[in-house]
Amino acid sequence: MIEIDGSQKSGSGTIVRDAITYAVLLGQGVRITHIRAQREKPGLRPQHLGVVQAYARWTGANVRGAEIGSEEIEFVPKRPLKDYFLEWDIGTSGSATLFSLAVLPVLQFARFPTKLDVKGGLFQDHAPTALYLQHVLSYALRQMGATASFEIHRPGFIPTGNGEFSVSTQPLQGPLKPLQLLEQGQISAVNGIALSSHLKERNVSDRMAGEAMKVLRATSLQSSITVAYDETDMPLYYKPAPQPGAALCLWVYSSTKATLGADMAGAPRRSSEWIGRNTARQLLQDIQSGATVDRHLADMLIPFAALADGESLYRIPQMTGHIEARLWLMETMLGASWELEGTLLRIGGIGFRP
Repeated sequence: MIEIDGSQKSGSGTIVRDAITYAVLLGQGVRITHIRAQREKPGLRPQHLGVVQAYARWTGANVRGAEIGSEEIEFVPKRPLKDYFLEWDIGTSGSATLFSLAVLPVLQFARFPTKLDVKGGLFQDHAPTALYLQHVLSYALRQMGATASFEIHRPGFIPTGNGEFSVSTQPLQGPLKPLQLLEQGQISAVNGIALSSHLKERNVSDRMAGEAMKVLRATSLQSSITVAYDETDMPLYYKPAPQPGAALCLWVYSSTKATLGADMAGAPRRSSEWIGRNTARQLLQDIQSGATVDRHLADMLIPFAALADGESLYRIPQMTGHIEARLWLMETMLGASWELEGTLLRIGGIGFRP
């Protein structure tokens, strides 16, 4: 059984999610201790426990310690993924996107087309928005030969959740390809979507988009932001959300296929204008750093680069605790190598084949 100290590096819940995913792929048991020991509320939280429970159901795993607040867990999968159609209900407004991101490597390595339907929150802080997965992560993964598509069926916001979201994958034709993004290249345009639910009378989507456009107009970049209200734009979103909410996502693709995005969800006392300004400024900061991926994509891609066949290279805006933790874990569990030269991150993938 692989032993993992969950307090290492940032000590975040990402260590739990990634470790369980690697255990399923490897078909090997894992014991994780000191889970989130550095946090104010240590131990498993609902968003981490959901990943453990889902994998346990899908792989018939033997599990010990899978409960809220547990600081140690053992997980031993019994079988590889065999279901073509999977469902999971977060049960709260917890992040359906973080859940989907955690299980995506296993779905991607399934030997058959797979679809996962998830219910929960799609737009909230400390998690990628569903729009970001659709327009940023999916574009980067396609360059690695992955075929993951994300679809929103119903937006879900804090505090109610109840969003509906699906992830569909096709079998890989061989191992993942390494990602090669050495130079940022030329960026000519910013695209985006400003979405709000039950807030049309307050022009929330227009205000978010308008303020973002003001920031972007100060640069040489062209910008096009789609304004969407799910009460009226039914071709884009099939069902209106059960509660008011808003989100903005911006992204760019360069001449060298560099991929950078920024997103933000609405929150109490967070004005539409503030969301627009700060989302645009965050994107511009990452672009101006010369990076070929944004600050969040930099760590999301690590598990895929670790599993790829060959060396992935991409420039990151800056080193973060999340990046450091994921690099440490992939090296510990998979034997993948890494090196950071200035802002250029090199990851030596293991060429994983199921």
